[in-house]
Amino acid sequence: QVQLVESGGGLVQAGGSLTLSCAASGRTFSSYSMGWFRQAPGKEREFVAAVDWPGSSAYYTNSVKGRFTASRDIGKATVYLQMNSLKPEDTAVYYCAISQATMTVFATEYDYWGQGTQVTVST
Repeated sequence: QVQLVESGGGLVQAGGSLTLSCAASGRTFSSYSMGWFRQAPGKEREFVAAVDWPGSSAYYTNSVKGRFTASRDIGKATVYLQMNSLKPEDTAVYYCAISQATMTVFATEYDYWGQGTQVTVST
């Protein structure tokens, strides 16, 4: 079993920044990708970013490219999502997840999920 715990959410004004963290514990996979998803009220959960096992590559959905940066610290079993130039449309509950697939965008290919952290961007 793997436990994922997100932190770092909060309320921020448009144009501001937040950094989310996701700490993994429990069973570890020999190699795995970690992803970030978000779900706004009344909307489906959507892919935001994924980072590969070494942490050398990341992939982003178009709406956050150039604003968000995903990274990981393997020694700390933690993945981060640095969010800059935040917009009201970024408001959502953000989830981290772990997958044995390589930087997949499909939520169904993630095996474990965190509980989510709320990000609210005000105008």
